[in-house]
Amino acid sequence: MAITLRPALTRDRDAVVELIHQLNVFEADLTGDRRRDYGGAEGYYGELMQRLSQRNGRIILAVDDGVIVGAMGFSLDQDAAYMADSMRRHGTVTDLVVHENWRGRGIGRMLLAEAERLTRAEGLKRLIIGVLVANEKAERTYRSFGFEPYVAIMKKEL
Repeated sequence: MAITLRPALTRDRDAVVELIHQLNVFEADLTGDRRRDYGGAEGYYGELMQRLSQRNGRIILAVDDGVIVGAMGFSLDQDAAYMADSMRRHGTVTDLVVHENWRGRGIGRMLLAEAERLTRAEGLKRLIIGVLVANEKAERTYRSFGFEPYVAIMKKEL
């Protein structure tokens, strides 16, 4: 396995949409709120590209012998004014998916290392990623207000 990373190109659209579709189907079993049809993945791809273009972002691909086996959305973001200036700007992994046949081979870690590298290259000290969660301390508090667990934000100080 000789995985390489590269920026996504326009011609990679269909492969990225397929990965998004796989993720949607997988997460549908966890949350019950994801679309399982291909149109959901196509629609999300368009939304993702629009958001990334507004946030100095891009999609990074993991490629194995010409086959796209993973994709990561990455952007540079800025939090609200209440954040300390030194931490306000940060890198964000907006999406990360590895093809089901390539999972467990370290591809996700490679993509995350690239996100960390891109964040550091901008002189930033924080990388943020959202993840579906269960059984966290915050879940009890949010449930008491009528919320159900959905996404938690994790960070890695760099």
